[in-house]
Amino acid sequence: MHVCEMGNFMFALALVTMIYAFSAVNSRSVKIINFDGYGDHLVTQLPGQPDDDVGFKHYAGYVTVDEKSGRALFYWFYEASSRHDEKPLVLWLNGGPGCSSVGYGATQEIGPFIVDTSGHGLRSNPYSWNKEANILFLESPVGVGFSYSNTSTDYDNLGDTFTANDAYTFLQNWFIKFPTYRKRTFYIAGESYGGKYVPELAELIHDKNKDPSQYINLKGFLVGNPETSDADDLRGWVDYAWSHAIVSDETHKVISRYCDFYGTDTWSDENCSNAVDEIYKQYNHIDIYSIYTPVCLSNYTSKGTSFTKKTMQVLFKPLLKMMPRVLGGYDPCLDDYAKTFYNRADVQKALHVSDGHHLRSWSICNDTIFHGWTESLPSVLPIYKKLIDANLRIWVYSGDTDGRVPVLSTRYSIAALALPITESWRPWYHQKQVGGWVQQYKGLTFATFRGAGHAVPCFKPSESLALFSSFLSGAALPSQP
Repeated sequence: MHVCEMGNFMFALALVTMIYAFSAVNSRSVKIINFDGYGDHLVTQLPGQPDDDVGFKHYAGYVTVDEKSGRALFYWFYEASSRHDEKPLVLWLNGGPGCSSVGYGATQEIGPFIVDTSGHGLRSNPYSWNKEANILFLESPVGVGFSYSNTSTDYDNLGDTFTANDAYTFLQNWFIKFPTYRKRTFYIAGESYGGKYVPELAELIHDKNKDPSQYINLKGFLVGNPETSDADDLRGWVDYAWSHAIVSDETHKVISRYCDFYGTDTWSDENCSNAVDEIYKQYNHIDIYSIYTPVCLSNYTSKGTSFTKKTMQVLFKPLLKMMPRVLGGYDPCLDDYAKTFYNRADVQKALHVSDGHHLRSWSICNDTIFHGWTESLPSVLPIYKKLIDANLRIWVYSGDTDGRVPVLSTRYSIAALALPITESWRPWYHQKQVGGWVQQYKGLTFATFRGAGHAVPCFKPSESLALFSSFLSGAALPSQP
């Protein structure tokens, strides 16, 4: 029986599920949403959808995570394109913090529909990840994309823990709305600052699974170009800029002499601060997220991509913890197309965001959230160790032309785990060509993508789908052409 055709039976089952579903999250009661079925969230007339008969259903709308404060998170969910009732469920999270998983992941990277060059339509993505799994995109935390709170003080408390707790509550309430997925094999995937979100949420799920009534069948996580360990990320960022001729030998020598990436007072030294600012000045001329592709000229000429010393001082708190992903992808203007698309009245109505008259203002990244972020774990490596010991499947991948969270940052972070190597560094192949390189550790797989920037699926869509398929199956990436 198709999930969209279940009627009274699933309604009754959901009501029973609600009785036993939850206890407290982080010493706070989980707020149960009112069950109204999932048919009301079915997307039926999405403007610009390439084919009305795509072979799968997709749903979008709000799930309340706190009734008292009026917090609600927006999601977009795609069934797998075939045998959706057999395939796993994967939650995708973009980072920022403050950037939209719908604007990036769903309609630029791995969803079945990609925004076209005008923002007035969509094109099919032949390498959509919903070929292999049911994919759930979440705009998180509140203030990102269409997600909101009716309590203004919520926006003053946003940080890693707040975000993880709300994402967890979202999942529990989403499973009430989609009960057939509650026991489904579940993975979390994401990129960039999602490198913090993903393991933090995975750890929370792992800990809460001690309560059978809240059990989520988590099997692992997958992160790409992830922020992982601030000190290692920053050292890799500096070394990558120098090794790829973005900055001079002299600048790198000053940083090596005066910057202590692992210290507690890194930016008190003016020589260090000025030298790091020089890296930003040089990156101002290109796209830091894709160092070998053109910038979006409309963005570059109208508002620039300037990184000033003042901006740098905000971003380093005290280490390089975060920077919003402003540009990315082979087409550097995709962000503009997404903004046009999601601010259309007919699109918001189709996605159950508004009535088509009273519109919500949508932006791909919320700079207010980014600058006001109250809490960020300096390192999620202890979580990696904990979840490796719990036998979760953990894969990390890195596009090697990204200057923002470069491959060196990820290599330094993984090296800090000091895991035994079980398979040495080697090339992996896709369609008879080298897709990148891979190294297998005890409990973790690390793979690179040759010639890919920050948002790997934008650059290497076929290769990224192949890696995703291998991750889900637990199979090694091909070692021969």
